[in-house]
Amino acid sequence: MKDTYKTITKASPEVLFKDRNSKFFSYAFPVKTEEEANIHLEELKTKHHKARHWCYAWQFGKSEGDFQYRANDDGEPSNSAGMPIYGQIQSFEVTNILIVVVRYFGGVKLGVGGLINAYKTAAQMALEEANIVKRTIDELFEISFDYPEMNIVMRLIKENNLNIIEQKLELDCKIYISVRKKDAEAIFEKFDSTYKVEIKRLED
Repeated sequence: MKDTYKTITKASPEVLFKDRNSKFFSYAFPVKTEEEANIHLEELKTKHHKARHWCYAWQFGKSEGDFQYRANDDGEPSNSAGMPIYGQIQSFEVTNILIVVVRYFGGVKLGVGGLINAYKTAAQMALEEANIVKRTIDELFEISFDYPEMNIVMRLIKENNLNIIEQKLELDCKIYISVRKKDAEAIFEKFDSTYKVEIKRLED
């Protein structure tokens, strides 16, 4: 079971690719929602208000079957901009990412082949400048118990080197943990079979 994915930690520096007087400024941003992607797009449209095209692709999700993506040619010939950008997202195997390529037309038409190459190259350059990291896909659990069970719960957490996200120790106790996906079933069983301890999965 694959339980890792690659993403970027921060926006990449601006990169410039030129072809026959056309300028292609490229950017990569870490994003998790379409709303976040749209904010970056609007900021770039303000910054590059004299540009001709703001083409982009994004992908969200952490694993196959979970991915959502969009590719936008923004007025360029069909599939000459958005899909070449998205192709680089696939090639670098990154997700939760937005890549935008802003084009200033230089007066010379590049043709569909030239455009595909320019947008692909600009997206590739942005990704090469980005800080790509590998992350684990984790599942979240809520563990509920009373104070007498505190020692056994904490021992299980320590023995299995589990990551505590939050603790609510009030009249009763709740501890929230994240578990790497490949270990999740085994960890669930350990707590589920512990007397007077309840565990349930939470949505990420």
